[in-house]
Amino acid sequence: MSDLEKGNSSAVHATHPDNALRNGTDPAAAFRNSPTSAVKNNIANPAPLGLFSFASTTLILSLFNASVRDIKHPNLVIGMALFAGGLAQFLAGMWEFPKGNTFGATAFTSYGAFWLSYATILIPGSGIGDTYKNSEAEFASAVGVYLMTWMVVTFLFFIVSLRKSISFILLFGFLTLTFMCLGIGELGGLPDAKTAGGGLGVITALVAYYIGLSEMLTAEKKAVVQLPLFAFKYD
Repeated sequence: MSDLEKGNSSAVHATHPDNALRNGTDPAAAFRNSPTSAVKNNIANPAPLGLFSFASTTLILSLFNASVRDIKHPNLVIGMALFAGGLAQFLAGMWEFPKGNTFGATAFTSYGAFWLSYATILIPGSGIGDTYKNSEAEFASAVGVYLMTWMVVTFLFFIVSLRKSISFILLFGFLTLTFMCLGIGELGGLPDAKTAGGGLGVITALVAYYIGLSEMLTAEKKAVVQLPLFAFKYD
């Protein structure tokens, strides 16, 4: 065996997850750094893609919910929900997994799935809306339950964000309130609550834009400016 082969063999043995576990080190980190791992550590930060996609889709739908320009039908958001809020954000979540970011991977993948499912509800050909064509009240109740469920999911993310940064607390806090108002508006037949949800959604989108821009500027070698996320520091 050549010296190069011996060196590679030693490196593989030292960084193998099983050996790392026996040596008391982090097996996940060992696997990510292993020469035999297919995953490299030079993956670009997918967070700006996920955040901008989420923010843009949320902004459009929230403006519709707020009845801007007297828009009453939100179906124009379907394309954005499928490809930006849905597909792009879902992919961002997938890319967060090999980076070891459990929070980002779970959040982006979850909300990517949310937008895909929401778009499916709005697509006329899906047949979902036709099921309730004889009962608008039943459809509103069903959508209300759907939105309140996502409020619960978002509140769970909010709990985790309490130890991260002020920016994430604001993002998931406003998003929780957005889902709550929209859900109440559907369940109670309260247009004002839906309008309030639209306004809160606009704020949520702006916060997401801010975080996404901050993340992208951080990745630049010579950024024109840096935007703080007001992250909490722990010893």
